[in-house]
Amino acid sequence: MNLKPLGDRLVIEPIEQEETTSFGIIIPDSAKEKPQQGKVLATGDGRRDEDGDRIAMDVAVGDTVLYAKYAGTEVKIDGKKLLIMKESDVLAIVEA
Repeated sequence: MNLKPLGDRLVIEPIEQEETTSFGIIIPDSAKEKPQQGKVLATGDGRRDEDGDRIAMDVAVGDTVLYAKYAGTEVKIDGKKLLIMKESDVLAIVEA
């Protein structure tokens, strides 16, 4: 991937939800909810404080995160849908 986010931004690959229910009913694209979970593919260096010092990011590459429903900007790179968003739009890190 050739994206390097700046500042406190992240590149996230959304994790799509299941296409069928537990009963075997196929869910059409129009009825699916927007994903709110994804895997972090790249992070920026972190934002700067008032003195110009870097504040380290809490999120790292490879983390699975939950984010706000309409957060980020959707981009398409190499046929993949990706999101670029600020670290503050991340609600939680999913731990295994």
